[in-house]
Amino acid sequence: MTFIEVQITKKLLKNYQKYKRELPFLKAELESMLMSDAGIGSSTILDYRDGYPKPQSVVGFDWNLYEHRKKVLKHRELQVQTVEQWVKNIEDGQTRFIFRMRYIEGMSWIKIAEKIGYGGREDYIRRHIRDKYLEKYKIR
Repeated sequence: MTFIEVQITKKLLKNYQKYKRELPFLKAELESMLMSDAGIGSSTILDYRDGYPKPQSVVGFDWNLYEHRKKVLKHRELQVQTVEQWVKNIEDGQTRFIFRMRYIEGMSWIKIAEKIGYGGREDYIRRHIRDKYLEKYKIR
C-alpha cells in the first residue's frame, strides 16, 4: 500500500477536527467487519454450467471493502499526524499558539482573541496573523 504525501491546505486544517473524531469510528468499523457479519457481502454471478446464464448468489467476506476502509483509516491517521506535526513546527510562539488553539483544540476566534489579549478583535488575529502566515508559506 502506498501513501500519498499529505500537503497542508486550508481545507485540511478546517477538517482536522472532523478527521480526528472519525478515527475511532473507522477503527471500530474495521474491527466489526472482522469479528461479526458486518464484513460479509454477497455478489451475483451468472452461472453457465447448464449452457445458459443463471444468476447465482455468492456470499463471502468483502475483502475489497475491508481493504478500502483500511486505506481510508491510514490516510486519515496520516492527515491528522501531518497537521499536528505541522502546527508543532511553527517557529513563532504566538502563531503556533493561535494555530493550535484554532485547529487542534477547535477554539473560536473570539476566545483566542480574549486569551492572547486582543479581546473583541478576532478579525485582527485571523487576518493579520493566521492569513499572513498561510500566505507567506503559500498555503491555499
